[in-house]
Amino acid sequence: MEAMDKLSGYLRTRLVDLRKAKDEGRKIIGYTPGGYLPEELVLASGAIPICLIRGGDHSVVELAGAYICRWIDTFCRAQIGYGVSGDDPYYSIIDLLAVPITDNHIRAISDVLDYNTDIEIFPIGIPHMKEKTTLDYYLHGITRLKAKLEELTGVEITESKLREAISLCNRERELLRKISLMRKSESVPISSRDFVALNHGSFLADKEVMVEILESVYEELKERRAPSQEGPRILLTGSTLALGDSRILDMIEEAGGVVVIEEFAEGIKPYWESVKPDGDLMEALADCYFMRRVPPAWFRPGRERLDSLIKLAKDFNVAGVIWYQLMYRESYKLESYYFPNMLNRETGLPMLTVESDYDPSEVGSLRTRIETFIETIRR
Repeated sequence: MEAMDKLSGYLRTRLVDLRKAKDEGRKIIGYTPGGYLPEELVLASGAIPICLIRGGDHSVVELAGAYICRWIDTFCRAQIGYGVSGDDPYYSIIDLLAVPITDNHIRAISDVLDYNTDIEIFPIGIPHMKEKTTLDYYLHGITRLKAKLEELTGVEITESKLREAISLCNRERELLRKISLMRKSESVPISSRDFVALNHGSFLADKEVMVEILESVYEELKERRAPSQEGPRILLTGSTLALGDSRILDMIEEAGGVVVIEEFAEGIKPYWESVKPDGDLMEALADCYFMRRVPPAWFRPGRERLDSLIKLAKDFNVAGVIWYQLMYRESYKLESYYFPNMLNRETGLPMLTVESDYDPSEVGSLRTRIETFIETIRR
């Protein structure tokens, strides 16, 4: 697609644009993925939000071994490796790293980089239950972030600026949602690889540029006559799907499977809900980003996410689920043991669990297991 080519070309020169913006005095705010950092606040302050979502590189995971024990999740060790290396272009360019701390793995990124680098860290606590008191706590956290951004940029985040940023981000989410819903069709008009590339691009690209690209993709897809796919339709879920960690998508496709929907707490931006632009806008951000989004696996009770997976499996008419988790993310590992029975009882669908440490030596085993799973579904 022409729009996808435009996105690839744009992202290749994104660092050049960021350096130019930094030279002109704009602040660049990095943040860890997980869906709890309202980009609207960063945009309304005149700064540039950049999500640090790269992964898939085993060498940086190994580098982190000098700074943290190996029992930390693979993606988080990768971020530590990128951060302490001193030569990662994104970590080197940010003025502040905002870290919504969802669990001890993300906390490790915050603590290790705070101690071993000159990066300024701004932690934000994320509660693990949805209720009035925890909503107030989250709202307090993003209100602190608002004050920090105003101090850092010297720009007051006014209601009009925040409303404009909300409108822009809502449009981005709306387009991602519309494009994703197209995959309910028997003839899937966009591959999972391309949809994930769009989602990852939304973490790095200028918002107005990204919205323009998404609008072009949506219009192209409406005109496209995609052939019916013969392979089993797959729901791909798990802990993290980082930019650069595409082996799992390649292996499913090579085995003949067709990923039609993804659900990841980290690496896939939540796009099912939009911010309601009514009343108090900070409360509206907290409502969307904390209360109405599908929570990750470490929330209590844990049924909401699993129920949403079952609903996605039904809505997108999948033939099986592949659960892709990274090493040592214990909350997902626990769920991967009992969710298959839940899934089978309510849908009759099979599930395959695979695990990765970004290690190249895993490829053969992963490929064999995925091929066997896809072939079993075919039979």
